[in-house]
Amino acid sequence: MALDLVVIVASVREGRYGPHFANWFAERARKHGSFDVDVIDLADVALPPALPAGPEQFEAGDGRTPAMADLARRLDGADAFVVVTPEYNHSYPASIKHLIDWHQSEWHAKPVGFVSYGGRGGGLRAVEHLRQVFTETHSVLVRDQVSFDQHWGLVDEDGNLLDPDGPDAAAKTLLDQLHWWASVLHEARCEMPYTAA
Repeated sequence: MALDLVVIVASVREGRYGPHFANWFAERARKHGSFDVDVIDLADVALPPALPAGPEQFEAGDGRTPAMADLARRLDGADAFVVVTPEYNHSYPASIKHLIDWHQSEWHAKPVGFVSYGGRGGGLRAVEHLRQVFTETHSVLVRDQVSFDQHWGLVDEDGNLLDPDGPDAAAKTLLDQLHWWASVLHEARCEMPYTAA
């Protein structure tokens, strides 16, 4: 049984590299053979700046447009997530935090992995901060990740990786871990629905 993996492009900045790395990773995930892959680009997502007042409104879907309801459905149907994120000012983009904050139960008891990119640190500080945020959403954080150090020199003009061997190997490790956790947690959610306190 193929599991549903949602790959999230976290950056909405002009000239971003996120779609290049997201497309590369989505293709690796499809070739892995364990996942049906859905890519959500936050540049295509319109979320209101103001959040609902409380959890009751989230669960009821209050204030959500049809497009937002479709987004929530796609997130809810996922068995696993991979966030493709740059590092901005030693942390993650506001766009991914806004997406996280607009959703609650959609993240529960599901594994989250990361593909990061940035300057000398390859986006590692963004991921460390996101790990803290996703822990609060009752997600399970996958240990290994893929990181692109000084990313601007790693892709050609069409967005293809110039030297994919190392990243491909790292992606396989991440996908193997995601598959294990996604399989176990999918079965657990079916047998005993997860309830966050």
